[in-house]
Amino acid sequence: MGSCTKLKSKSYTDVVAADFVPTSDDIAALIGNSYGSWRSLYWERCGTVYWTIQEESGDAFVKACKPMGSFCTAPSLIMANHTFTADNGGGDPFLCTWTSAYEGITNCNRILDQVETNQIPLDADTKAKLVSELRVLRASYYFVLCDVFGNVPIVAKYDVPAGFLPAQNTRLEVYNFIVKEITESLPDLSDDKNATTYGRFNNKGAANALLAKTYLNAGIWSGTPKWTECIAACDAVISSAKYSLEPIQANCFKIKNENSVESIFAIPFGTVNVGLRNMILLYSLPLEAKLTYDLQQGGWGGLVAIPQFINTFDAADKRLTDAWLQGPLKTSGGEQIFVARGDSIGKPFNIVNTVPSITHSEDMHGFRSIKYEVQTGSDPLQIDNDVPLFRYAHILMMKAECLMRLGQPGAGALVTEVRMRSFADPAKAVVTDAQLLLTSSYDYGKRDTYPGSPYFGTTHETGTIQYGRFLDELGWEFCAEAQRRTDMIRFGIYNSRSRLSYATTGDNHTDLGPIPLLILNTNGNIKQNPGY
Repeated sequence: MGSCTKLKSKSYTDVVAADFVPTSDDIAALIGNSYGSWRSLYWERCGTVYWTIQEESGDAFVKACKPMGSFCTAPSLIMANHTFTADNGGGDPFLCTWTSAYEGITNCNRILDQVETNQIPLDADTKAKLVSELRVLRASYYFVLCDVFGNVPIVAKYDVPAGFLPAQNTRLEVYNFIVKEITESLPDLSDDKNATTYGRFNNKGAANALLAKTYLNAGIWSGTPKWTECIAACDAVISSAKYSLEPIQANCFKIKNENSVESIFAIPFGTVNVGLRNMILLYSLPLEAKLTYDLQQGGWGGLVAIPQFINTFDAADKRLTDAWLQGPLKTSGGEQIFVARGDSIGKPFNIVNTVPSITHSEDMHGFRSIKYEVQTGSDPLQIDNDVPLFRYAHILMMKAECLMRLGQPGAGALVTEVRMRSFADPAKAVVTDAQLLLTSSYDYGKRDTYPGSPYFGTTHETGTIQYGRFLDELGWEFCAEAQRRTDMIRFGIYNSRSRLSYATTGDNHTDLGPIPLLILNTNGNIKQNPGY
């Protein structure tokens, strides 16, 4: 102790900025948190985030009250019936979406600030590529905010004064910011598709997919349609020849789906290295499905398909048979499972395409989504399947929609290409340009048949939906992929068509979500969206 007074210490537990000279191998670790916010944004934070807003306020899914008590509370009713406000109580999906998106934006801004001020020293080429990647990633979070809230603050700096309260921007300004960030960044992004680009916006394919999706919704978000620009972004992905359709759609959602040839940008989930959860199976699977798949725990079982949506499928469509748990529920050994609760106790557990009401349903009521492959012996609370946010089918369908809306030929051929893998008979897969112009096959109207329900009643709504057949195609291909609400808004029926227990009021203020009360109370510069 007395002999050593000039010690040279080396820290093995902390990264000392002065000693850290990163190489290209360190980039992924540096920006990990910036991408991690996409997991909490899509599924995890509060368990009710972007996916909930997109799917449970649409016409395909509902969380129906079950005998075991799952989803009998206000949040499920609020989303299904469009009665959401600025303060939706615990687990508010709007507050959780806002918080997660801005968490991602802040993480991007922090790394950008460190790079641009040389706190993280990089050579010029690496710096240009990283800055471009982070700008596109930040734009992806603003994509969600523009979609759900529209009028939000654009914060592009990390080094702000204490007490800084950002000003609110218009939806048009947010839209323009997203387009600018992507288009200016594209030249510095990689042309590759490999392990170094998986789950990242460091490549042109992912950036163009995000740009195409932004242009697809430009008519709603900016007031000016951008169909031609959307086609150009799609063509950039198609002409790269880096992506292709999987031979069967189910391959996109396998347990180990990170090598899918169809995936353009995916959100990685996992049971080992990722502490956040893809919760769709937990919400969907009945408790008794524990015996079917030898799971570590049963599901909660309340997230079910709205029967009117299931009825739109062709019975020969593999997307109906492969992606939905239906029919007799049996153990892994093939033995019949029996209902253990409710009015159907003791009967064979046979999952049927019937849901009496959002306020009342038996355990066997409603098809369950198994679009994401169920891993035998797993815990449905945390699964390995990554989320393919953008896949090649999105590109083909976006281009098809734009061609259809422009009155140009070719939409039918692109939709047919996507459909071919889902029908044993190729003739059933073919759809023409003219057929895509027909109305929807969805039988809209209230179908609440439980007499004790406050929503009891039956109606039929038969008005023509422009391009309705194409909207059906989007539902069949992309159900459970967090895009139904946005599609319904673009086709003009989000609030104008009833389903199950929801009766439309015709009030379109819910095309934009409510800005959470907590945010309004924190920042006086932010004003509520119209109608709330």
